[in-house]
Amino acid sequence: MPRAANARILVEVAVDSLAGASTAEAHGADRLELCTSLAEGGLTPSAGLLAAVRAAVRLPVFVMARPRAGDFCYDDGEFAVLLRDVAGARAAGADGIVAGVLCSDGTVDEARLRALVAAAAPLPLTFHRAFDHAADPVPALAALIAAGVARVLTSGQAATALAGAATIARCVAAAGDRLTVMAGAGVCADTVHELVQRTGVREVHLSATTWRPGAMAFRRAAVPIATAVPPAADAVRTTDGAAVAAVVAALRGC
Repeated sequence: MPRAANARILVEVAVDSLAGASTAEAHGADRLELCTSLAEGGLTPSAGLLAAVRAAVRLPVFVMARPRAGDFCYDDGEFAVLLRDVAGARAAGADGIVAGVLCSDGTVDEARLRALVAAAAPLPLTFHRAFDHAADPVPALAALIAAGVARVLTSGQAATALAGAATIARCVAAAGDRLTVMAGAGVCADTVHELVQRTGVREVHLSATTWRPGAMAFRRAAVPIATAVPPAADAVRTTDGAAVAAVVAALRGC
C-alpha cells in the first residue's frame, strides 16, 4: 500500500555519546544510530555506552557494528570481530544493526552480508555508507535486496545527499517496498525539504555535529591527544611489526 503523500519523514540521528543521544531525543529525533568515533565515520560502541543509552532514552537504537576505521574490506579476523559485535549488540537490547561489507573490487561481499543479516536476525540490518564506496550502485542495491537487508543509508555516492539526489531517487524507485532507502550526508534544515522532494525518501539521517569547549580549565597545548591524520580516508590503521621488533631489539642491550 503506498504511503500517504503527507506521511511524516523519519529522522535518524547518529550519536556517539550519552549526551548526544539524550539531546537528539529531546529535540525530536525518531531513531538513533549509536556508534563511537563519528569523526572516523562511526565505529562499534562500547557495551557500557549502549547500556547507558538504552537505559536513558525511549527511542529505537540502531547500533553500528564496524570493527575499525578505513575501508569496508575486512580480513577473516576483523569479520569475526564484526560478527561478535553484532551478537553483543543484539543481546544488549539493540533495536537494529548497522553494518556493511565490500570486496576489494568494490562489489558487495554477498556471502558475508548474508552472514551479517543472519547474525542480526530478528533485528533489521541497515547497510551503511559502505554503499557509497561500491563500484556500481545498481548491482550493489540488488545484492542488498537479495540478502534481506532492511534499509540502506546513502548519499547517492556523492559528497552530500543533495548532490547525489538523482542516484538516490533511482535507488528509491528500484527498491520499491523491498528495501528502505535513507538519505544521509550533509542533511540540514536549509536543504532537507528539497532533498526529500527530489529523492522520494521517507527517512533521513544526520549527525547534527557541533563542537563545544572541553571541560578542562588547564590545557597542555603542546601535547596532542590524537595521532596523525591518515593519508587517505580509506586508509586502515595497522601495527608496524618491524617497528615493534626494532624497539625490542634496541632494548636488548639495556
